Amino acid sequence: MLGILHEYSEDLSLREMWMLKVILEGNRGQGSSVKLGVTPRQSRETLSTQDRERGKSNNDRDLKAAEGILSSPIPPMQFPNFEKSRHTATPGPQEQDSNDVSKRQRKLLKTSPPISHTSDSPENQKMLSDIMEARRKLMKEMCAKYKSSISRTITRQHVTSLFVEDRYKLLYCQVPKAGCSNWKRTLMVLAGQASNVQSINHDTVHYGNHLKTLDSFDQKGIMHRLETYTKVMFVREPLERMVSAYRDKFENPNNHYHSLFGKPIISKYRVNASKTALKTGNGVTFKEFVQYLLDVHRPVGMDIHWNQANQLCNPCLIDYDFIGKFENMEEESNFLLRKIKAPPKLKVPSFKDRNPKDKRTSTQITQKYFSQVSKLERQRVYDFYFMDYLMFNYSKPFDDLY
Repeated sequence: MLGILHEYSEDLSLREMWMLKVILEGNRGQGSSVKLGVTPRQSRETLSTQDRERGKSNNDRDLKAAEGILSSPIPPMQFPNFEKSRHTATPGPQEQDSNDVSKRQRKLLKTSPPISHTSDSPENQKMLSDIMEARRKLMKEMCAKYKSSISRTITRQHVTSLFVEDRYKLLYCQVPKAGCSNWKRTLMVLAGQASNVQSINHDTVHYGNHLKTLDSFDQKGIMHRLETYTKVMFVREPLERMVSAYRDKFENPNNHYHSLFGKPIISKYRVNASKTALKTGNGVTFKEFVQYLLDVHRPVGMDIHWNQANQLCNPCLIDYDFIGKFENMEEESNFLLRKIKAPPKLKVPSFKDRNPKDKRTSTQITQKYFSQVSKLERQRVYDFYFMDYLMFNYSKPFDDLY
């Protein structure tokens, strides 16, 4: 049966490939875990026009069976890329291979433990340079494949997350829960607003208005900086980042998030909620948070702490020079600082300034939280962050995901 799928693989769109796979497998293995009758969260992502057009075919029997369910409300980009030779994914913030890059690049793209060489050694510098170039190449390929139909016009809305440091000509796109507080501290030191990163507290970083965002400039100023400054973003394993955001905003005292998000979440998703919970918004469970995230009709909008990184930084519009990984933050940050000729003693800090007694969210902690939700909900959360997994080359976090 799978031979049929391989035979037609060149003519099918990404969506049709996935749906046909489910039909052919029937109740075999993991195919039975997908409940097509359930309407998943509408994704913001869409396939390129080329992919959609390529999906038109005249195949009979099996393809007609697929056509019957192609009107499913699940949008195309909810479906992960189906590989002919399925690889078993291992938990953890590892990156998945891409068939569009060379074997050498795939090897370089693998997230590795901190490199043991000194950061200034020629071997280490060359390795990190190659890794950055491979990430940029993969990003361009993913954008060409899935985002080729988007407008190429950059507006103020596209650059609201980019912080500007004019002295060293640096643009940093903040991705919350991926080391952005410590990077903002570093930007303040680069700008001469502080003598060291350790002296800058959390409120000063986020509420002191010491850093300018790119959208505060006129269009000429925006384009000049985009064309001439070093553009940087750091990302993190998407589900781990999402769990980190939940723990930070809902498990610890936070009047703003408990009031703005907690109260409507509890009101909509908790049966027989107590008056105290409805009044304070305290105690949102992880399952309730997942229900909110996946809801087409959310009772309250999105937030930058759990929005997709590709939505925050628009890497298909903005050609980033440096795509760093939270998993190797220290090594890659210091490599970048040396590249822009920052003061030799300046390093991006690694301390945790909010809720320092809490353990940093890890692969094991992420798995523990996702054990609280159903298999279908895990799949749908992965679908929600699917473009981040593709663009930034992370592996599937659970081996039962499509």
